[in-house]
Amino acid sequence: MSSIALVTGANRGIGLAIAHSLKEAGHDVVVTFRSGTSPEGFKSVQMDVTSSESVDAAFDEIESKWGIPEIIVANAGITKDGLVMRMSDEDFESVIDANLTGAFRVARRATRGLLKLKRGRLIFIGSVVGAVGSAGQVNYSSSKAGLVGMARSFARELGSRSITANVIAPGFVETDMTSTLDEKRRNEIARSVPLGRFCSTKEIADVVTFIASPQASYITGALIPVDGGLGMGH
Repeated sequence: MSSIALVTGANRGIGLAIAHSLKEAGHDVVVTFRSGTSPEGFKSVQMDVTSSESVDAAFDEIESKWGIPEIIVANAGITKDGLVMRMSDEDFESVIDANLTGAFRVARRATRGLLKLKRGRLIFIGSVVGAVGSAGQVNYSSSKAGLVGMARSFARELGSRSITANVIAPGFVETDMTSTLDEKRRNEIARSVPLGRFCSTKEIADVVTFIASPQASYITGALIPVDGGLGMGH
């Protein structure tokens, strides 16, 4: 029987690529979306990760309709970039709430089912900037750095029940967000990456799918960079 995989924020970009990759690997994939429409070809539920009530309601719906999700990919997140002198409390707090506390809300609720199953995968989508920092992204890099401590605490707390917790840290990825950069800036970024190019969403998704697989059953508490060497293992 195929295991149920839940991917948050999967209506585009990295999240959608992860959903497709997990589906191709034989998992029964459920995706969440906050607004707009859900992607075609997947079971879907509406979920706002900034609301515990919304997260709990979405999990209740998933569990009653399809069963307990065994693979949890916490991908939903936002950016509100700006120089630190001009960054408001709201700009900082809203990014932390969506990216870090949101991932916690999802993982906390998921853990209830994983403990019943006595197995599972918690996979958090971080970022290279969580380790190396980024000018104009104090809020975002803080939220992604926080995921590492959180995942490692989950790993220690739940490891005896065969539940793993890991962070995948992408570098610069070809998405709708990066496609708006002008050619000069794109070339500057590519030159800063040892492999000399942006990452594809599929390259991120393939690593997530590996970590979700039985072959990765002894990997937990890890930070796995998929960044072309930009962070050099950090």
